[in-house]
Amino acid sequence: MTNHVSRRRHRAGVFAAAIAMTIIADGRPALARDKEHQQLAADLRILQEQAQQLQNLIAGLNDALKAVNTRLDQQAEANRKAQADQKLLIDNLTNDLRVVREKVDDNNVRVGNLAQEVDSLRQLVQSLQQRPPVVSAEPDAGGPPAASASGATGAAATAPPPPAAGASGQSPAKLWAQAYADYSQSLWDLAIEGFEAYIRYFPTSDNADDAQLLIGRSYIQNGKNDKAVEAFDKVIRGYPNTNSVPDSYYLKGLALKNLKQADRAREAFEFVVKTYPDSTAATLAQQQLGAR
Repeated sequence: MTNHVSRRRHRAGVFAAAIAMTIIADGRPALARDKEHQQLAADLRILQEQAQQLQNLIAGLNDALKAVNTRLDQQAEANRKAQADQKLLIDNLTNDLRVVREKVDDNNVRVGNLAQEVDSLRQLVQSLQQRPPVVSAEPDAGGPPAASASGATGAAATAPPPPAAGASGQSPAKLWAQAYADYSQSLWDLAIEGFEAYIRYFPTSDNADDAQLLIGRSYIQNGKNDKAVEAFDKVIRGYPNTNSVPDSYYLKGLALKNLKQADRAREAFEFVVKTYPDSTAATLAQQQLGAR
């Protein structure tokens, strides 16, 4: 009986020990899982805080970029306005400079014309001073009337003629205007005489080369092509550095073409095309060469 009870107690103890071991075995994984969950939750909170900080940083950077872009736009607008103001100022200065240059050129032309008129008046005064005094025609009270009359007649006969119209004080502007008016009215002979007088009395004028060129044009219009060639050669030789030279070569070629001198005409046209390629005369000469 005693042994039987002992065996039961032993079995009960073994069973309790087994239950205890099972409880302990089942409790350890649950505790580990709780700790792991807690660690994951802590890591998640840290990640969320870092993400929030990152978002705050990004928002701050966006605000800074917007501010920088705004300042850049304002600076660009200020630069564009400054450039526009500078361009307007430069344009105004350029226009003012052009106006001043035109006025200076106009004043230079006027001064040149005034200088020529002064020279003409000086020539007139000198010619008047060089003329001998006119002897009075009244007879001398102590001498015979016939002798006095004869002496007066002789003095009048030896008096020099008045100076020519161009040298008698006529201004270069008036002389040019008269000659050009004859040229415009196709009065070729009168125009030639007027331009020749202009060159004779005012050889250093700025219009002297133009006068010689118009003489050649007048000869062409009047059908005197040989005279025209001579006139254009005078422009080429006498005024080599003026703007009348290209036209002179071209017009000389036309005169030679009218004279049936094709080779010389072609040489004149080719010369002006080669030497003065940017001139109007070169364009006209090229047309003549192409029409051959």
